[in-house]
Order: sequence, then C-alpha cells, then structure tokens
Amino acid sequence: MTFPPTLPLPRIAPLRAHEHAWLVESRHRTSDGTVLYVRCASCAVRRVDLQAHPHVPPAAASAVFGDAHV
Repeated sequence: MTFPPTLPLPRIAPLRAHEHAWLVESRHRTSDGTVLYVRCASCAVRRVDLQAHPHVPPAAASAVFGDAHV
C-alpha cells in the first residue's frame, strides 16, 4: 500500500506564558464583600475577583475569560 505525498506539518511556536498584571476596571460592594472586575494589562483577558475584607487581598471568583494568549 502506498500513501500519497504530503507536505510536512508546520510547527507552531509555543505560547509564552506570563504572570497577569490585573487592573481593576470596576468594583461593586455586595453583602459578601467587594466584587472587582479586573483585566490583564498585557493580554487583556478578564476575571472577576472577590475581596471579602478590606485588609485581605482579593481572590479569584471566576475563571479567566477572553482571548487568552498565556
């Protein structure tokens, strides 16, 4: 059995990961704390964070969404 000639598959460069630098786009107080809508300064993906107390850093309340190139 013979196979027809094919072109080699192109190599795709791996995506370079980076640490997101989150910028707050808006914030809203709720009964659970402050909800922060944040965007990465580099790749523009977005996430929702929750800051339960003013003296505690915010924690991710959602997954990263958008066109992530990470």
